[in-house]
Amino acid sequence: QVQLVESGGGLVQPGGSLRLSCAASGIRFSLYTMGWYRQAPGKQRELVANITPGDTKNYADFVKGRSTISRDNPKASVSLQMTSLKPEDTAVYYCNARRGTDLTWGQGTQVTVSS
Repeated sequence: QVQLVESGGGLVQPGGSLRLSCAASGIRFSLYTMGWYRQAPGKQRELVANITPGDTKNYADFVKGRSTISRDNPKASVSLQMTSLKPEDTAVYYCNARRGTDLTWGQGTQVTVSS
């Protein structure tokens, strides 16, 4: 019954902005580190950002300064606000929930940055 559902993906022009959201159910949300990962065709999945139960935020170098991760524990949701998007940001973006060895992935949402 554990489920992560992403939303907010779509087509955006270079330099544009997008806000991704992930709704969680079936977990004690406030105890999990929540993260966003992405995977482009032919490439490995990579961390974009995560946020711990203590609200510590971590970002990959390629998004520092142009992305913000946040969580809303009462709503059991995590969001990723992305700005100054580049074509190389094109990928499927996945929501992740982790507590120790307990790991759950969402189905992903497509982000395409193109003119």
